[in-house]
Amino acid sequence: MIRIEQLNKRFRKLQALDNINVVFGNGNVISLIGPNGSGKTTLIKCILGMVTADEGRIYVNGQMISNDPSYREQIGYMPQIGRYPDNMRVGELFRMMKNIRIMPENQLDKELLEKFRLMPMFDKPMRTLSGGTRQKVSAALAFYFNPAILILDEPTAGLDPLSTEILKEKIQDARSQQKLVLVTSHILSDLDELTTHVMYMQDGKMIFLKQIDVLRQETGEDKLGKAIASIMKHELKAQFV
Repeated sequence: MIRIEQLNKRFRKLQALDNINVVFGNGNVISLIGPNGSGKTTLIKCILGMVTADEGRIYVNGQMISNDPSYREQIGYMPQIGRYPDNMRVGELFRMMKNIRIMPENQLDKELLEKFRLMPMFDKPMRTLSGGTRQKVSAALAFYFNPAILILDEPTAGLDPLSTEILKEKIQDARSQQKLVLVTSHILSDLDELTTHVMYMQDGKMIFLKQIDVLRQETGEDKLGKAIASIMKHELKAQFV
């Protein structure tokens, strides 16, 4: 579980996060949605400890993150663009991460390594991989240490249709194991089958956090993209009334 209280972050004149208060519960897939510059990336980086908030508190499974960086061991992170040393081989990357985390072999989650057929590529330098294959490496690393929380930033970008389905099945499996999954994506059709809750952000503010079924009922739309569009049209009309 992640609990965020009164979180604020400003970059000079830009209020990137404006008094965010939210709880993300276990066993849910939270789709974090909003236009570019809405604060999604800043929120994720604050949770990961990559950006320090000006005010507020973040708790991961009851532990305030500012007190002890060890909380990060509970999180698997897949960045939008994975940046790795060009000359490092794929196998070396996974061995290095395993040595850093020091987890027993039988507790590692190698399912995506196998389904994405990455093991035969262990001798290949990272610089030789296509963008889609780098995405597969990032996804496999995010799940590798069997974390309780997964943060996936544009996870299907660059993946072929089969790999996209494999990753979506893995996310559904994580939810069934009562893990918390936080996903950002501009490809809303990929989130339709996965999402339990939608958090919409704009201008650094949380506009709403709703269960997907409630959102569909309120808008009369089955598709997530159409439901979001319906709500935002309503919001715009209200501003000009």
